[in-house]
Amino acid sequence: METRRLGRLEHRSSVLIFGAAALAEVDQATADAAIAMALEGGINHFDTAASYGEAELRMGASPLVEQRDQIFLASKTGDREAESAWASINRSLERLRTDRLDLLQLHAVSSFDDLDDCTRTGGALEGAIRARDEGLVRAIGITGHTHEAPAVHTEALRRFDFASVLTPLNWRLWRVPGYADEYQRLVAACQQHDTALMTIKVIAKRNWPTDNAADHHYSTWYEPFDQQPEINAATAWLLNGHPEVTGVATAGETRLLGRMLTAERERMEISLADVDAVLGGLDAAEYDSPFVRLPW
Repeated sequence: METRRLGRLEHRSSVLIFGAAALAEVDQATADAAIAMALEGGINHFDTAASYGEAELRMGASPLVEQRDQIFLASKTGDREAESAWASINRSLERLRTDRLDLLQLHAVSSFDDLDDCTRTGGALEGAIRARDEGLVRAIGITGHTHEAPAVHTEALRRFDFASVLTPLNWRLWRVPGYADEYQRLVAACQQHDTALMTIKVIAKRNWPTDNAADHHYSTWYEPFDQQPEINAATAWLLNGHPEVTGVATAGETRLLGRMLTAERERMEISLADVDAVLGGLDAAEYDSPFVRLPW
């Protein structure tokens, strides 16, 4: 698998990042199998969060612990107060059975109000800085959803020198009016700060057509692409066309991991014209932004 420099953190990160939201509700055997598949496929960057159900516990009880020095391990806190964020980081370390995180990210900073909440005096950023200064985490990043996220993350870099940004990007989002412009401004800010730029939602297809959980055949909160041609096209569009992106998080569903590994292997055989032929042939009812309707 291709690796790319993770900004000033210098880690040579696999271009696919294991999205551990996929482990939120699975048993240990399923988690172990998914982690083994990721490692065999060349993934060396694992991303989880305190709010991902049992994911941290599953990772901490897996053989991943035995390879701690060979992987890049990231987690997130969604707390907004300094003390609770610091406590959350310590709980994550205990659950993951490790003494440090390579990256701690402020989770779901998706609006300017969220950003204000995190960066105010007594906000979560202070807790993350404390954890970094105490050696619990090596670096601090920021993540977020929504159409507003790239603009929010650009402003975040003006307020604090975050080592990484995890922001949404896919073929359809690029076509949301104004989104590409805000994303390009974020790219420029990341390059100025030598900040790693990672992305989420590469194979997000749309919101689930109904709110009935029984109709949701994957554990993702959005409906993902699950056919190989669409997954290949979406992955090729992002990784082939956006060299500024250091890594793409895999979908929060273990059953899609193998298909994303296949897409990464096969992506260089796919031209951007091929991508447009596959994804451009879908109408808005079939392929839309997952942020049209958020479940929270």
